[in-house]
Amino acid sequence: MTADAENTPVTPPVPGPPPASAPTAPAVPETAAETWGRVDENGVVSVRTEDGWRVVGEYPDGTPDEALAYFERKFADLAGEVVLLEARHRRGGASASDLRATALAVREKTVDAAAVGDLASLQRRLDALVAELEQAAAVEAEAARAAVDAAVAARTALVEQMEALAARDPKSVQWKQTTAQVAELFEQWQTQQKDGPRLPKSAAQRLWKRFRDARAVIDKQRREFYADLDEVHKAARARKTTLIERAEALAPKGEDGIAAYRDLLDAWKSAGRAGKKADDALWARFKAAGDALYAARSERESAEIEASREKIELKRGLLDEAAPIVDEPDLAKARAALTRIQRRWDEIGRIFPRDTERALDDDLRKIEQSVRTREDADWKRNNPETKARATDLTRQLTDAIAKLESELAAAEAAGDDRAAAQAREALAARRTWLKAVGG
Repeated sequence: MTADAENTPVTPPVPGPPPASAPTAPAVPETAAETWGRVDENGVVSVRTEDGWRVVGEYPDGTPDEALAYFERKFADLAGEVVLLEARHRRGGASASDLRATALAVREKTVDAAAVGDLASLQRRLDALVAELEQAAAVEAEAARAAVDAAVAARTALVEQMEALAARDPKSVQWKQTTAQVAELFEQWQTQQKDGPRLPKSAAQRLWKRFRDARAVIDKQRREFYADLDEVHKAARARKTTLIERAEALAPKGEDGIAAYRDLLDAWKSAGRAGKKADDALWARFKAAGDALYAARSERESAEIEASREKIELKRGLLDEAAPIVDEPDLAKARAALTRIQRRWDEIGRIFPRDTERALDDDLRKIEQSVRTREDADWKRNNPETKARATDLTRQLTDAIAKLESELAAAEAAGDDRAAAQAREALAARRTWLKAVGG
């Protein structure tokens, strides 16, 4: 056996019929051996081609059938590769350019192949497959270029977004939100780099440099911002710590320290931020100092309220005692009784809570106002000047009435109805005025 008779996997031959346009093949005998191959008495095997018989090898140590079977298996292997390529092309998913390269390699192997079978038909199938794959590879290349262009555009958009973030005024940036945006952009970049098409090296490097530089600018701005913020927080912590110490020093004053604490509270509001955690802890200390002062006032008020219970009952008793004064006809007695009650009211002193005191004082003022109103009316009636004016007016009205009565009598005697009517009207008016002034 020659070197061509090495052991190879055996697969069934898959000869393909020649296409209609191919030269007419000789009549097909009953067996594949008679159709495509022959073996001479020396074991030399030949394959029939369109140009005649071509020797493919020797198989001297076996029978002619064994020799033909061996070289038919060689053909079956080639045909199997073609079938596999055609199947991969039909299924899709594989690169058309890669399949084309493989098909060309297989096509090259079929030229002068040491195999027995319809090599010409196999070559035509490969030629057709290569042509289809060339078209598919062209479509793939165009799609790949479009995908690369889209990927470049997508990465450029990420770069521009990052550069826009880097171009903002650091003083106006919300850094928590911006940090999240930077992380999101970087994650999108990594996803596109992992799952997207491979970009040309120059474009990829150029875009990455822009993206990286913009991100570095943002990182630098963020570090500077937080460094400055740390200084601001440090100064605010120092100011607030001083205010806390001053507030805690007010503790011995108790309630008397509340006014000073309120001044410290105003200063606290303008002391600035010291960072959330620090602010919470500092405020807890400052508030505790104030709570101690207000607790002292609360204790004092509670004691005063407890001490006021008896005073409240005493003042309510005085109100019950003062109630009849409103109906006392003798104004002098009413005033004297009210004065005694007012003196006793003042002797009882202040009471707590304040709203209770105000309610009791309001009830007493109503009685006081009633007496005062009666006194004002009495004074107006008994005022000498008022009386003198009333006497003079009474005299004038009396004289006028007497004169009108004379005029009325004269008009009636003369039968002057018009003059009589005018005199009656004027007389009625004067008598009404006289009655009003008490005449």
